[in-house]
This record gives sequence, structure tokens and C-alpha cells, in this order.
Amino acid sequence: MEFIDDHRRRWLALGGAALGVALLPGQAFATLSTPRPRILTLANLNTGEYLKTEFFDGRRYNKDELSRLNHFFRDYRANKIKTIDPLLFDQLYRLQVMLGTNKPVQLISGYRSVDTNNEMRSHSRGVAKHSYHTKGQAMDFHIEGVQLATIRKAALKLKAGGVGYYPKSNFVHIDTGPTRSW
Repeated sequence: MEFIDDHRRRWLALGGAALGVALLPGQAFATLSTPRPRILTLANLNTGEYLKTEFFDGRRYNKDELSRLNHFFRDYRANKIKTIDPLLFDQLYRLQVMLGTNKPVQLISGYRSVDTNNEMRSHSRGVAKHSYHTKGQAMDFHIEGVQLATIRKAALKLKAGGVGYYPKSNFVHIDTGPTRSW
């Protein structure tokens, strides 16, 4: 009988510990892991600019680096800058980690003013009227040395927003809108 009680006590203790961990808030789980800086390396194919930035230090976003990214992602045609959704940078960082690459992301299109977007729409059916680019929530890009289909597959796994695949134009679109793909 004593063996059964010891066995029961062990199971109850194990169950109680598991329940206690399960009830911890999500933030507590986050603090259990080591916070890591998030670094992006980018090349803007339209302006020739290159940027390496630590936009998140492991605890918070770096405002100065976000400003540099906003400038980098600007509408170069109209020379207009908009605040880019930091979640887009997080999404891009996660993609690079998933792909296991530190090669520069080749930015094709970031922010687009409404006027620029409308001009592009007049020449292409592939440009959305209410594009997330005009909201500072989208980018078109590729990564040298990584197959476009591989980038698309990884982006779809994130389930973090929209994913567009444009193999003929050699880019993938990601945004921070609702999860969808085309």
C-alpha cells in the first residue's frame, strides 16, 4: 500500500508542477528565454543604398534604427517617408532566421505613396488599389542565393500576414495585413 501512495504522490506532484507552468502568463515564458537582438542587412535595388541595422536590442525597438529603416523603405520616386510597421521588420527577421541566411535582403519596393501606387497601377494589373505598401505595411524583395520558392514557403509557414509570389518578376511580397496568399 505504501508503494501505491508514493507512486500517487509523485504523479500528483508532477501534475501540479505542469499545471503551474501552464498557468504562467505568456510574458513569463518570454522572459525564460534569452532575449536576442534582431539585426537586418538590406540592399535597396532602386537607390543603391545598403543598410545593416540592429532595430531591436532584445528588449525594445531602437527608435533611431527604426527611423533609418523608414528612410531606407521610403518612396524613392516621390521622396516620401512613412513610418513602417515594425512587425514587418520582425517578420523579415524571422524569415531570415528560418532560411538560415545572413545574405542581404534585396528590397524592390517598400513604402509607396498613393500617387506612386496609382501611377504603378496604371501600368500593371498586379498593383492593388488599396495596397499595404501605401500603409507602410508591405515590402517586395528577394534574397540573393535563396530560391524564390523557398522564401515563399518559409513566409507562408510564418502565417504572419499576406504572402504574394511573383516568380516572373523575381520577388516575394510580404505584409502585416491579414493572413492570406496569392
